[in-house]
Amino acid sequence: MYDFAIIGGGIVGLSTAMALGKRYPNSRILVLEKESKWAFHQTGNNSGVIHSGIYYKPGSFKAKFCRDGCRSMVEFCQEYGIDYEVCGKVIVATVEEELPRLESLYKRGLENDMQIKRISPEEVKEIEPHVKCVGGIQVFSTGIANYKQVCFKYAELIEKQGGELRLNTKVERIVSSGKNHLLETNKGTFETRFVINCAGLHSDRVARLGKVDPQAKIVPFRGEYYELTPEKRYLVKGLIYPVPNPAFPFLGVHFTRMIDGSVHAGPNAVLSLKREGYKKTDFDLRDFAEVMTYPGFWKLAAKHADEGIKEIIRSLSKAAFVQSLQQLIPEVQAEDIVPTHAGVRAQALMNDGKLVEDFLIVQGQNSVHVCNAPSPAATSSIEIGKAIVAQIPEQSHLLLTANKF
Repeated sequence: MYDFAIIGGGIVGLSTAMALGKRYPNSRILVLEKESKWAFHQTGNNSGVIHSGIYYKPGSFKAKFCRDGCRSMVEFCQEYGIDYEVCGKVIVATVEEELPRLESLYKRGLENDMQIKRISPEEVKEIEPHVKCVGGIQVFSTGIANYKQVCFKYAELIEKQGGELRLNTKVERIVSSGKNHLLETNKGTFETRFVINCAGLHSDRVARLGKVDPQAKIVPFRGEYYELTPEKRYLVKGLIYPVPNPAFPFLGVHFTRMIDGSVHAGPNAVLSLKREGYKKTDFDLRDFAEVMTYPGFWKLAAKHADEGIKEIIRSLSKAAFVQSLQQLIPEVQAEDIVPTHAGVRAQALMNDGKLVEDFLIVQGQNSVHVCNAPSPAATSSIEIGKAIVAQIPEQSHLLLTANKF
């Protein structure tokens, strides 16, 4: 019998287990991950950015968790010797029409209590000499980190707290028995008093296994990246972002200097035909059919048809991808970039076609389900873990204590 079972060994699942161990030090904690490694999917394929929180709606979970998480992630990396750098970033307007959106973003950053500064094109060039723009914002708190290292350290700390970690263990069925849950897996059955679903790309399915309807479906979007060839890395000093389109949920194609010194360019965002589809050719009939028969997807597609077509063109045409990069750095040529790994974003979408913009945490009977935690979840992971644990009803804590004796 376990007190808590966490389904999913990405950065959110592991941070939650770590937070549980701190709040309930005598509890039995189990983490189940279907893959052979921690941080196998979203966490292990993200951009490695420690986000500041400038983009998110003031008062939202994303804004608060990201702002606080930016600080706590840096402190964690410092404490445990994990590779990181607070390098800052610039967000730039490349044409005059983008200046009002840049100003709105600046005001939002102030509302979110960011360390930011308006900068002129000349000041942008002092930071990023090869960028062409008409104005910019300097964000001081943004950084980069090795999130795989972070996850491995989380796992190490969970084991030191007494938690049990199981890889290669896929939850196939959840049976509620009174106040307890039976988790039927490919490696046997586990009984637990409380379930926490952090299954990422499969979080909506796991919620429904537990008889919880999140009122949303995960739609996977593949983010495809190129990287600069080593001899062209000098073109980018740190992080360079465009002004995002507020009507579109993604931040636009940008440049990111990774913690290993490589420079990634991207991502575009195209519908993935498989929830774990990292290649253009990846296809899963169940995943594809779920999206194609979901009314919310077609409402979203109709609303964002123009942007969606642009993303598809960028996916199919390297020349189109290069053109989008040249809006930021005109010197970049097709021969300067080579394909690198892609990531898949687990984006929750409601039936009416609206994207779930904030983190979505749904409560069930002795269960909590994290059903939308895309970027900036890695940055925010310590804060999300603490928030999930804080949502566990007090009667559950009393039940745990009573059952110890």
